[in-house]
Amino acid sequence: MPAFPLVAHIALVGIGATALMDLWLWLLARLGVPTTGFAMVGRWVGHVARGTIAHAAISKAAPIPFELGLGWLTHYLIGIAFAAALVGLQGAAWLHQPTALPALAFGAATVVAPWFVMQPAMGAGFLARKTPAPLKNGLRNLANHAVFGAGLYVAAAALARVAA
Repeated sequence: MPAFPLVAHIALVGIGATALMDLWLWLLARLGVPTTGFAMVGRWVGHVARGTIAHAAISKAAPIPFELGLGWLTHYLIGIAFAAALVGLQGAAWLHQPTALPALAFGAATVVAPWFVMQPAMGAGFLARKTPAPLKNGLRNLANHAVFGAGLYVAAAALARVAA
């Protein structure tokens, strides 16, 4: 009998991985490295709900009530969805005996979402090409998502220990 129902287990892995990524982003911000503004994610999601998907510059779009909270909620829901996708690919048994390589590879692969969906829709272009430093931004995105992948493994491994 598993210690956690499957949906709860996946949600906890996604939340844990996202929290590790947030810790990484906090550390980068403390070191003066520009990081993601979740208010702009919330603004974009709010505009998508109103029918506007693409923007020339999301920062110039009309603010959305509670956009910061909406951005954080979206960030964590995406983390949970990515955890579910990893478990879908690896099988539920991975949760009980997680291995690092699939989590790291999957986490790094999730960078396609910002590169090819979020950034273009928010006005930064594919692969952040419309930003002042596209290569630097793209590599930073990749590093952030690799950290998310490490978080998938760390969270799953920690939960597997608790469940044992």
